[in-house]
Amino acid sequence: MKLKPEYVVYDANDGEKLAVATGDEIKNFSGLMRANKSASVILDCLAEETTEEAIVDVMAARFDAPRETLAKDVAAVLDTLRGINALAE
Repeated sequence: MKLKPEYVVYDANDGEKLAVATGDEIKNFSGLMRANKSASVILDCLAEETTEEAIVDVMAARFDAPRETLAKDVAAVLDTLRGINALAE
């Protein structure tokens, strides 16, 4: 899976990211996504083809938190992205 190319991700301040839909994807999502630091890491991972497990691995290397908690957080962000049809799977 990866983030669809119609979603443009911008660096905000202090490690956060903003993402917006472009082109036909505006029909699915016309707002602005604001990602905190951990969600920004997930967006970075989704710039290339990846798996949910690989994203959890990256999160575990970056954050001092139980793997189970990180896996739940990754799943929640991915579910949100799926909800707006932002993922190419």
